[in-house]
Amino acid sequence: QVQLVESGGGLVQPGGSLRLSCAASGRIFGIYAMGWYRQAPGKQRELVATITGSSSTNYADSVKGRFTISRDNAKNTVYLQMNSLKPEDTAVYYCNVDMAAYDNKSLMRRDYWGQGTQVTVSS
Repeated sequence: QVQLVESGGGLVQPGGSLRLSCAASGRIFGIYAMGWYRQAPGKQRELVATITGSSSTNYADSVKGRFTISRDNAKNTVYLQMNSLKPEDTAVYYCNVDMAAYDNKSLMRRDYWGQGTQVTVSS
């Protein structure tokens, strides 16, 4: 069964850093774009950063210069390095992967979502 497993969230003081990881596993045929989204209480889920199969990146204006997205294709993993964290970065962070995989014996390409990891920035 295909799944995404996230790790790396936690509590950090303003100005601190965290690194999120999201690893895909299962019968994977191909991984295309990968990304991170976040959802704060009472707000809609929003894009944080994306990275294409050729490693082109895109960032939300609110995180440019502070966050860095990267991927390790050999490990089917996407990372989000978050520096200079602010209280407004507090949210549940979700990874999203555009992936072709065998799911219930059928090859399908679709978006997969991680379970979410809490990031809290507070003193």
